[in-house]
Amino acid sequence: MKSDKSTTEILKLTEKYIQQHFENEGSGHDWWHIHRVRNMALKIAGHEGGNRFIIEMAALLHDLDDWKLSPQNDSSGTDKWLKELHLPSTTIGQIHEIISQVSFKGAGVKTKALSLEAQIVQDADRMDAIGAIGIARTFAYGGNKGRLIYDPEIKPEMHQSFEAYKKTTAPTINHFYEKLLLLKDRLNTTTAKEIAKSRHAFMESFLKQFFAEWNY
Repeated sequence: MKSDKSTTEILKLTEKYIQQHFENEGSGHDWWHIHRVRNMALKIAGHEGGNRFIIEMAALLHDLDDWKLSPQNDSSGTDKWLKELHLPSTTIGQIHEIISQVSFKGAGVKTKALSLEAQIVQDADRMDAIGAIGIARTFAYGGNKGRLIYDPEIKPEMHQSFEAYKKTTAPTINHFYEKLLLLKDRLNTTTAKEIAKSRHAFMESFLKQFFAEWNY
């Protein structure tokens, strides 16, 4: 069944729905994270191409069923919303496929984005995990989960499976080595790779200062 709404109407409805759903989220995966990912994805698409409607919808919905936030750990919320919009099954399939390829699943786990649209949304999400905002979000998530800031006795682990990565309760500083510092070299698009350079350097500078203070 084809939707009787324009793409503009669908995007506005989806934005409103997601904004309301995530307005009280305190783990760093709030509405403003999604807002930034959507804007970054469109910025990258402006240079790299791709179907902008599919990109924007996937960016808006990418955290709705995220395993870190959703107890169901499936795609039921996203599927329900897309079907309410009466989008074509092919479009729904494209959006689901992109979302399934966005998340980082462990240092030793390949997370290849197959389409240009998936590459762009994956890059946009990863850009929000690095730099100053990435640092802020990392500590917000750690605090939300009750994790230590740092424990020198607990070493970073390069998780070789998604299950091992999901189960980690390591201190927040470990997350820089287990994920954030790895992202620069796992980006797909030329545009994202260029933007990431200064954000990556900022994280390295932060860690240098952190350990200088820790060991003072």
